[in-house]
Amino acid sequence: MDETVAEFIKRTILKIPMTEMMTILKAWDFLPENQLQTVNFRQRKESLVQDLVLLCESKRASLRDAALLDIIYTQFHQHQKVWDVFQMSKEPGEDVDLFDMERFKSSFEKILRRALKNVTVSFRDAEENAVWIRIAWGTQYRKPNQYKPVYVVYYSQTPYAFTSFCHLKSNTPLLSQALTVASNHHKIVKMDLRSRYLDSLKAIVFKQYNQKFETHNSTMPLQETLELDMHMDSRIIHENRIEKERVQRVTQETFGDYPQPRLEFAQYKLETKFKSDFHGGILAERKEPLRCLIKFSSPHLLEALKSLAPAGIADAPLSPLLTCIPNKGMNYFKIRDK
Repeated sequence: MDETVAEFIKRTILKIPMTEMMTILKAWDFLPENQLQTVNFRQRKESLVQDLVLLCESKRASLRDAALLDIIYTQFHQHQKVWDVFQMSKEPGEDVDLFDMERFKSSFEKILRRALKNVTVSFRDAEENAVWIRIAWGTQYRKPNQYKPVYVVYYSQTPYAFTSFCHLKSNTPLLSQALTVASNHHKIVKMDLRSRYLDSLKAIVFKQYNQKFETHNSTMPLQETLELDMHMDSRIIHENRIEKERVQRVTQETFGDYPQPRLEFAQYKLETKFKSDFHGGILAERKEPLRCLIKFSSPHLLEALKSLAPAGIADAPLSPLLTCIPNKGMNYFKIRDK
């Protein structure tokens, strides 16, 4: 086994939490279970990693094997990446082709290798007809950097692909071209949507809001909250009860009863020209628009917005600029004068 491959495997295993070690190694399916049973998983992690690397050396692990282990680790820790969404489209009236995953993989890799000599491309099939792609970029004179790859998750027969941050921005057009051609689409655009939570991004673009999300901490339903408040304060007046019922109804109509997709922020860029009934002044003569950037952030932004009105912090309904995020599939907005 090559020294660079051994070091790559060593670094990857060191990242794996001890509580997940056996689960990830079994998912990797490279080391037989009878060999894993001979390893002492209760020893210090450094010693454990050394034993596992020796087993990989005895089986002559390749770079492809090491890359597959890295993909599996990333699948378990998707939230460590920031994911962008790309939307593809076909020509008007273009027929829908029968999709072949193996043909997609072959075409995708050929396009990258045709344009770039030093590149490592690895694939792993996942649930829901998805494929995970790992790309380690090199240059014309340097070997691929295995420690700064870009990951792509593509769901077959859909126009959407999800990509992690690409350290080499100059390769983004090549990646977009490979996705478009291999999936038999004509055009690709980057959506104004980003999050660390891949399942939530998928739910937004596929309109699957009524599912449960892995990272969601369920809260008390609005109806239970209302009944609890009424029980705690028996002196509540009639008008206040009616207002609470209205806020509950409007909130449920706006957000629904299901858990919200998990986003960490929403960003609004405002550009507007200064307007005044009074003539003259520095701002009135300014030709450039006034610019303002507003960013809302929270560990779970949509759930936080959903709770504002019931908590009495904001009036119901909230501004459409805040509530339209899932429907528009955006958390980056540019607001300009009409």
